[in-house]
Amino acid sequence: MDSFTESTATDIINAPLETINLTEWLFTLKDQEYQECSSSHIAAGNSLTEDGLRMSINVEQIAGNMLIQHYIEDISKREHCAVNSVSDSLSPLGHTTLIIKWELKVKKLSDSSCELSNHVVISLTEHFIQLLAAAGVSDLETIRIGMKDNLEAHNKEETPLFAKNIQKKALSGIWN
Repeated sequence: MDSFTESTATDIINAPLETINLTEWLFTLKDQEYQECSSSHIAAGNSLTEDGLRMSINVEQIAGNMLIQHYIEDISKREHCAVNSVSDSLSPLGHTTLIIKWELKVKKLSDSSCELSNHVVISLTEHFIQLLAAAGVSDLETIRIGMKDNLEAHNKEETPLFAKNIQKKALSGIWN
């Protein structure tokens, strides 16, 4: 399905580009570290798919919706990591799914700093649309605006905290 809404937030990482590894950061992020990056973050863990791809499992609650994301690696570079999830969404309307793409990029600003870009794209599933219809909700534009506002607020909260965590690890030399 096409993108329903998306958000990008950026922040500065005060560390040299060559000391950063976004893919390793994402797939080694500890539960407590994930929780410290947003008041909406509940839990995080890692697993593997049946065909051996890495998976980041995240649980968060945004605007009354519990999201359980099963992010599977798509792009796995030091400076660019992208993962895709068919995510469970539990709300007062019921249990459904959303398609979420999460993409992290870092670009060099100077020898000692980079810009982190945190980009999230949400697409609707047929099941989500059917759940709305069964609940008598036909105004998708109002749903889209509310979802975009919630996504942007969440992204603005977590991105600087992600940058801080990445910076701490990069400066420690963990990925050299």
